[in-house]
Amino acid sequence: MIPFHAPSIGEEEIAEVVDTLRSGWLTTGPKVQRFEQLFSAYVLARHAVAVNSGTAALQLALEAIGLERGDEVIIPTYTFTATGEAVVSFGARPVLADCRADTLNIDATTIESLVTARTKAIVPVHVAGQACDMDPILALAASHQLHIVQDAAHALPTSYRGRVIGSIGELTAFSFYATKPITTGEGGMITTDRDDLAARIRRMRLHGLTADTWSRESDRGAALYEVVDIGFKCNMTDIAAAIGIHQVRKADAMWRRRSEIASAYGKAFADLDTCHTPPEVSYGTHAWHLYILQVNRHALARDRGEVIQRLRMRGVETSIHFQPLHLHRAYRRFLGTVDAFPVAEQIFARAISLPIYPRMTDGDVAHVIQAVRDTLGELRR
Repeated sequence: MIPFHAPSIGEEEIAEVVDTLRSGWLTTGPKVQRFEQLFSAYVLARHAVAVNSGTAALQLALEAIGLERGDEVIIPTYTFTATGEAVVSFGARPVLADCRADTLNIDATTIESLVTARTKAIVPVHVAGQACDMDPILALAASHQLHIVQDAAHALPTSYRGRVIGSIGELTAFSFYATKPITTGEGGMITTDRDDLAARIRRMRLHGLTADTWSRESDRGAALYEVVDIGFKCNMTDIAAAIGIHQVRKADAMWRRRSEIASAYGKAFADLDTCHTPPEVSYGTHAWHLYILQVNRHALARDRGEVIQRLRMRGVETSIHFQPLHLHRAYRRFLGTVDAFPVAEQIFARAISLPIYPRMTDGDVAHVIQAVRDTLGELRR
């Protein structure tokens, strides 16, 4: 069975974790600082602040811009729930936008009509690792004096018109969950070029303290601290950072392998009328965190569920990304009746995410390709 994902962890990560365990310093300390420095250099951002999840990264970024109860934040409906729940956790209201049919990202042409006097921010999500078209979103935000917090959980490494995602705009949130382009098991990072936002996030990630334990221990024994804001408990541990140190060093190599797999899939399925392959837009590089194949329901005698089941029988595990937020019970209860989002709903009904991770061998990739071609061939009308 070829799993949907398997992490690419090597002896370097294992040795670094063992070194951390032997050091006696397990929580936020020198290895978190080292990981932050490596990451900020990698994405060309002035600051990188490590936290314990991508969701926490979004929450802290939204707190840093002053999101409050009653505010509105424009987000895509085609995203994972973390994007929406980060907004809801402040008592703010997510305002949903449809996505583009090509990139699956938020459709910038639909955003302006959603802006009201209560709108505080826009959260573009770089779905699957394909960059959003940021220039019109940045221009719109500037004209309405809105903040932008980018959800880059999938987008490492991703570029947009020669600029690295993580160095564009005010704040960018990354995820290091087990399936992400680089992993720390659980973890996240916020990048920004603004000193004030970075200082705020560093303070709020650990209870609103003026100094964390490592700073107090290593700063001439200055053990006194003060709580200056009511913060959160979202700091990353040195154990997690020990993995991240080597993951970020391997990020380019792992991206190259994912790109090779994506290219192989694209060539193998190009002649099929039973599916649509994800495009690469001309304005940036794709991280290929996900490879979202869309089945052509009109060319098939059975639905997507049957395709997934037959792939599993052939030894290929898949996943589905994403059920739009407005189709989840929790969001329907929260938002009440919402408009239809035809593009997101159509994509959701057709999407199948194939395995794409660096540990896949050429034989694994060939197996997936043959399984997809055989399955779609069997089910063709």
